[in-house]
Amino acid sequence: MEGRTLPHVIFKTRVRDESIGGENPFRWQDVSTEDLFAGKRIVAFSLPGAFTPTCSNKQCPSYDQAYEDMCRHGVDAVYCIAVNDAFVMFQWGKHMGVKKIRMIPDGNGDFTRRMGMLIKKEHLGFGARSWRYAMVVNNGVIEKWFEEPGINDEGADSDPYETTDPDTVLEYLRTVSKTGGIGRAAQ
Repeated sequence: MEGRTLPHVIFKTRVRDESIGGENPFRWQDVSTEDLFAGKRIVAFSLPGAFTPTCSNKQCPSYDQAYEDMCRHGVDAVYCIAVNDAFVMFQWGKHMGVKKIRMIPDGNGDFTRRMGMLIKKEHLGFGARSWRYAMVVNNGVIEKWFEEPGINDEGADSDPYETTDPDTVLEYLRTVSKTGGIGRAAQ
């Protein structure tokens, strides 16, 4: 995966627009992979789904807490990508109190599928979901890839969370910073 350019995908997002008024002042806005990743160094992580135990209790809150440390090591932003729609991603982020990471809805799983990480979770009633992975992306190109072992599409209940945690990503970022390696994306 390292050295691979991210696929061009359009994410269907909702953005606040005060001109709309009312209790739900949001409008639809298409955001492309290029809009999110071009000219930036991003940590992005993906997980099986909103409101699920490991994702809600460990992974998202831990990345939110590690945000500033990641930025000190040359990261411009941190994104959480899940095969959920914009409404669910917004409410989930709000429910967890996530303030720093950006919640990216991959409602149809297009990005996840093109990354080769879309798996079947029908046996749990989830449909198609993402396998757990994380990556450091520099100007749209994968700099470093982290993937949980045992990717499966056969209905197994395995959902490891060992190699995609923020501490593992931070260890990589610190090592690169100390050796004077890769830094922020060229603008």
